[in-house]
Amino acid sequence: MTTWITICDTCKREGWEAGPMGRTDGEVLAELIESAFRDGDLALRRVSCLMGCTQGCNITIQARGKLCYTLGRFEPTPEAARAILDYAALHAASETGQVPYRQWPQEIKGHFVTRHPPLPE
Repeated sequence: MTTWITICDTCKREGWEAGPMGRTDGEVLAELIESAFRDGDLALRRVSCLMGCTQGCNITIQARGKLCYTLGRFEPTPEAARAILDYAALHAASETGQVPYRQWPQEIKGHFVTRHPPLPE
């Protein structure tokens, strides 16, 4: 079963306007995740707007029949990208989508925004 990482590529963190404004923070994070991505039970996609603007940078981790999560407030850094991929791999390996806290990568802690129950079959 595939776990999907959906990355908002329109997210802008507070103060974005003060920077070069060439790319959004979401685009930077998406590129970092894509460049660190390796095949497995994971798939990536970009979307324009997850409607979590006050939480940017936002991503979701989803799989059919499993708990799904929205995470945000990431800095667009290689460390955040790696932690997102590492957590998603743990999600993919979990039968229910729930990953014990002690297994979470440090860089993922404090970034959970919502948890969604699996959709009924």
